[in-house]
Amino acid sequence: MPQKKGNPAHPERDVHRITLYNTVYPEHQHRSVKDRLYLHFDFACYYAQVEQLRKRLYGIPLIIGGWRKENGTVKGIVATASYEARAFGIKTGMSALEAYQLCPYVCMLQVDYATYTAISKQVHHIMKKYSHQVERYSMDEYFMNVSFLLNKSEKEIIRFGRRLQQEIYDNTGLYGAIGIARSKTYAKLSSSLDKPRGVSVTITDDDEHAYIHPLPLNEVWGVGGRRYEHLRAEGYQFIGDVVMKGNIRTFMRLFGSNFGRMLFQTITGKDQGRILEENDEYSPKWGVSYGHTFSEGSCDIERIKGEFAIGIEMVCYRMRAYGIRANSFGGMFGFNNTDIPGVGFRFVTDGFTNIDRYVYDACMKRILPAIEKAASEGMEIRNIMIGTHQIDKTSQMNLFFQDEAELKARCEALDEINNRYGKGTITTARTMYRVEGNTHFLERNVS
Repeated sequence: MPQKKGNPAHPERDVHRITLYNTVYPEHQHRSVKDRLYLHFDFACYYAQVEQLRKRLYGIPLIIGGWRKENGTVKGIVATASYEARAFGIKTGMSALEAYQLCPYVCMLQVDYATYTAISKQVHHIMKKYSHQVERYSMDEYFMNVSFLLNKSEKEIIRFGRRLQQEIYDNTGLYGAIGIARSKTYAKLSSSLDKPRGVSVTITDDDEHAYIHPLPLNEVWGVGGRRYEHLRAEGYQFIGDVVMKGNIRTFMRLFGSNFGRMLFQTITGKDQGRILEENDEYSPKWGVSYGHTFSEGSCDIERIKGEFAIGIEMVCYRMRAYGIRANSFGGMFGFNNTDIPGVGFRFVTDGFTNIDRYVYDACMKRILPAIEKAASEGMEIRNIMIGTHQIDKTSQMNLFFQDEAELKARCEALDEINNRYGKGTITTARTMYRVEGNTHFLERNVS
């Protein structure tokens, strides 16, 4: 087995794919429990690689997502950075201005989704030659069912991965890392062990103990910053901590029965997620909603506004995931004193949208006076809910309202980053305010 290098300290339907794994619909799980093998292929700095190849920018520090305006100011968010740029400390998610300050001669390019999508589909076609079950998880990541390798030796499995790598490189000029493991989650983690061109195979208990268990929990999809802190508070910091001494009941208490159970199974490598084909797309019939019950009630207006901002961010994120928009929203907020009836509300935006700012501004215009009145009377708010009413699944333009292009581009960049590195990796300032408490009981409903 090749040496593994230590621990790794979109539009399209990328958001949708992440949403699938955060929800885990029963129809996306295997009904039978049996031994399987999965392969995960992950391009290294995909966007940057493509641009370096087609523009002959080899060896030049490059970021995707930033630009210089005519007045010299630098705008944008780093969606990805080449390895040359990373050598200067430039990271995905930082502002383009920060990147420029670290490397004044960094090359800045905008995302070219049409080109990236075309290459992604080409790679998908190549991979279908190797297995009849291939999932294009995002533009630069793919899963493959390779259970037909179960009885092969490790050398044969590695040889299979190398052959796939080489064919992709021969046809595209691009390279990536491969991980092969007994679950999709562990395959994804394995592909990070030897980037940018390695083939890592973790198919035995010993392999998992040596290479997967030492990884911090926030390397696992579904474990963002807040969930990671909750788990650390319970004594779980590394994957091995959960495998060796984890209690599924703790996860169900922290994150709800369904999601908590799914997350525990995911971390321990026991998830039964299957390879999702293109026709496995899911779109909610009625819309999406978000509910949140705080640990304790609060009269802090700014924190209540922050909680609504978080809810709206999640609702809009899911709308973009499913390719839908809405112009009619509603919800409620309830009080610590259950004898006091909750406050229901409805509001409309100027047009169909899935952009956080428009929804948040319209929501606050409608409900802020009621929140301020409740706070002035000492009525502690304990829970909130917000969701869509009237949705639009078409992409036709509204003659009287159009999402601002820069805001749409910013949302796409944020989604791209959060999809790859976990929801909450980068967010807006207004969502940083939260109601204080030891736990936050979340219920994210999709109907």
